[in-house]
Amino acid sequence: MEQLKSRIEAVLFTTAKALTAKEIGEILETDADTVEEALLDLIMDYSSRDGALEIDDENGYILQVKEEHMDIVEKLCPVELKPAVLRTLSVIALKEPIRQIALKDMRGSTAYEHVQELLDKGLISKTKDKNGRSFNLKTTPKFAEYFKLKGDTKTLAKMLDLEKRITDEPEE
Repeated sequence: MEQLKSRIEAVLFTTAKALTAKEIGEILETDADTVEEALLDLIMDYSSRDGALEIDDENGYILQVKEEHMDIVEKLCPVELKPAVLRTLSVIALKEPIRQIALKDMRGSTAYEHVQELLDKGLISKTKDKNGRSFNLKTTPKFAEYFKLKGDTKTLAKMLDLEKRITDEPEE
């Protein structure tokens, strides 16, 4: 049973989606009932120790980080960005530093929500501009790390000749 539990753990560690006991059984060439029994034992093992991982069984079985440790995961793992937010980030990166009001004019009022999401994810920074009526936005080192960029974004924009071509229209 211990060896089966270890093999199930390896499957759960490797997969990015929840699997049924039957699917795990097919991978391990073991019947679903035996897998189910080992899974329940494995779930008890995880819940009895004070670790950062747990096996969730709500929609199949998946090994995941406990909710109270998600702040660590968000700092270390790549962030997923919706296409509209990614377009807003692109404008900021290519025009930086850009005033928030200019960004709003280019991307529409949803830019404010996008800016907040990008700030929360640490991909941009926001500082008051000199007249105090708007904010200047620019990318952070985390942005460069996330996109594996070397050098500054102005150099990148010139290399790609994109700075002149940004004609992104505001979204509804």
